Amino acid sequence: MRKWLIGIPLVIVLIGSLIWFNTDRHLRYLILNPPADINVLFWSTEQRDAGFRSLDSLPVVPKNTIYTSQKVSPLPIGAPLELPPAELDTFMNDLRVAGVVVLHKGKIRLERYGLSMGKDDKWTSFSVAKSFTSTLVGAAIKDGYIKSLDDKVTDYIPSMQGSAYDAVSIEQLLTMTSGIAWDEDYSDINSDVSKFNFHSPEPGVDAIASYMRQLPRAKEPGARWLYSTGETNLIGLLVSQATGKTLSAYLTEKVWQNIGTEHDASWVLGPSGSEIGGCCVQATVRDYLRFAQFVMHGAVVDGQSIVPADWFAKATTTQADIGSDTKGYGFQWWTNNDGSFEARGIFGQGLFIDPNNDLVIALNSNWPKAGGAKYAKGRESFYRRVQSLVAQ
Repeated sequence: MRKWLIGIPLVIVLIGSLIWFNTDRHLRYLILNPPADINVLFWSTEQRDAGFRSLDSLPVVPKNTIYTSQKVSPLPIGAPLELPPAELDTFMNDLRVAGVVVLHKGKIRLERYGLSMGKDDKWTSFSVAKSFTSTLVGAAIKDGYIKSLDDKVTDYIPSMQGSAYDAVSIEQLLTMTSGIAWDEDYSDINSDVSKFNFHSPEPGVDAIASYMRQLPRAKEPGARWLYSTGETNLIGLLVSQATGKTLSAYLTEKVWQNIGTEHDASWVLGPSGSEIGGCCVQATVRDYLRFAQFVMHGAVVDGQSIVPADWFAKATTTQADIGSDTKGYGFQWWTNNDGSFEARGIFGQGLFIDPNNDLVIALNSNWPKAGGAKYAKGRESFYRRVQSLVAQ
């Protein structure tokens, strides 16, 4: 759904003959059936099936590599989860699941793939990337690149000065309580989330900052919660400018080479060449699982956490009221009253982390729609079903 998709239909056709014999059938499907719309939100289900698993290899999609280490962290196999096969089949089919892995007490209790995916195949994360970006903010504070969450956005992104973000703190960005107007309607081609990455920036200004600084204030900072992918993109830009490193390089350094990942990952770039902080990491479901496990255990490397001591105590507990009796929002994590927390992406991506039961679930999907109560309820029901089984 980004500017890098503008030329996909034409470019795919032009390069098709060159890469035909070096690609799998899913990428070939895109070559033969290029999307008529440049926005992935409006692709067909079949195009998304092919595209979600191909963004890591599509030459026309700019991205940075997140490098793995040579030492792989094992994921030992535990006792199979006592989930009836018919029940699992229904879940996989109804939610069009590409991959799901359940890790309980450090052992895999369930691993299943669909949509022709396998354990070594990568899938795009969508907004699950928000929780990666959040963790890098914590690392930047621990490393001294960011002084305080009370600092203003404009302290680190000078091009935002003179905008409504003058009064917004980093913490208000993390909790999505800036008060800035934003439309996250995935079905509306004219919404902010649909069009912001097609914005033509002023010379010398990053496209993310250029779009976000034109937005008006709707409420006072801290007065309300409003889900905004644009603000996570702004967080990503802030981390890059504070550290002097790309998000991919910083994630490689702080996380990916320290959690025993099996594969390189990638992070899609926006129109100015910086990573899209609120979207689009490509990784295997097992490596997403390793990230979630890393977070659950405090992001510790060589006996020391990469984030401040109180980081996850705040990041993964409710900091913003979202109008629910049982759920809230932390620092780019969705929180639950039972102490569990989640990363969520449109079309059914997810990480579910339950420290009380030493449980992690990683999930990749391609729902028929970007969102919707029916599919969200199906994902939630699966998490809770697994949680009940391991708690017995």
